[in-house]
Amino acid sequence: MDMLTIGAFAKACRLSPKALRLYDELELLRPARVDPETGYRYYAVGQLEQARLVAWLRRLGMPLARIRRVCAMAPGPAAREIRAYWAQVEAETVARRDLAAFLVDHLSPSPRKDTSMLELRYSALSDTGLVRTANQDTAYAGTRVLAVADGFGPGGAPASTAAVEALKFLDDEPLPAGSVLNLLEDAVQGATQAVQDIASDGEDAGTTLTAMVWTGSQLALVHIGDSRAYLLRDGELFRITHDHTVVQSMIDEGSLTPAEATTHPQRSLLLKALGSGSAAPVPDLRLHDARPGDRYLLCSDGLSGVVPDEWIARILTSSAVPEEAVRTLVDAANDSGGPDNVSCVVADVESVG
Repeated sequence: MDMLTIGAFAKACRLSPKALRLYDELELLRPARVDPETGYRYYAVGQLEQARLVAWLRRLGMPLARIRRVCAMAPGPAAREIRAYWAQVEAETVARRDLAAFLVDHLSPSPRKDTSMLELRYSALSDTGLVRTANQDTAYAGTRVLAVADGFGPGGAPASTAAVEALKFLDDEPLPAGSVLNLLEDAVQGATQAVQDIASDGEDAGTTLTAMVWTGSQLALVHIGDSRAYLLRDGELFRITHDHTVVQSMIDEGSLTPAEATTHPQRSLLLKALGSGSAAPVPDLRLHDARPGDRYLLCSDGLSGVVPDEWIARILTSSAVPEEAVRTLVDAANDSGGPDNVSCVVADVESVG
């Protein structure tokens, strides 16, 4: 059998020796022989075709776990798997393109419009779902504060309630946009302490928290966990929060695809939450300029985990008022099996008069 050194094999297949060593460790591309004394790797000429396939698939951006599956397939099924992967990439690229357009528009300097005559119209709804025996979610919509919290653990229900209660003082008076983020950060400290107090009473307790505070011209966002905030603007739906979960971090690293994340056994494992830890987690904080016609959605993963974003967009687009939107969204989650508590807050930015 014709053998090539790792250097010659790397040059022939256009993979670096470092990559070949990694693929050996991952059992993706094992050498034909390893010298027992030196540990030096040798590859068979017949392995070049598989090595080139691995290199091509990596250039496509395919995760290694999926490449392993493709390499184990016959040519016909492998072709179908690559076609399915690329269709998924194109769909995700469209979604990222739309998000990039939104961010460019959101961050680009523009003449300040008179937003002094804007107001919010809002509605909140929380439902136990069809499987859980109790509701550990809290949904709230007030004059200025919009919030969703998803509790977990034996004390999850009081934890989510306490987290939202810690924000309600922001409902009481007008808030200048320049200081609202500092106030929100302080409120997270209060929410953390409130949840810790519940845990100190002997109950394991934690909660997510996703909330927005209306200043009269902007909405300030605070986010911890895997509840979500969306914006419907000009007919396009944008997710404006980033899940603080193990699977999202794996997606960010490229080791997991969004499709694979939906069935991952650790998809509900949080990296950040309000809980019994010694310190408050660092929240995501930012301001969003409001426009007439904007519609915001805050929701727990009881909605986003079972209802696809395209369905959510369709419901938000077709519902005339927030009250109709939250009811239809909750119904959609329950029509999809209702495996979890589901909570929604929908708020419209409207011109006064």
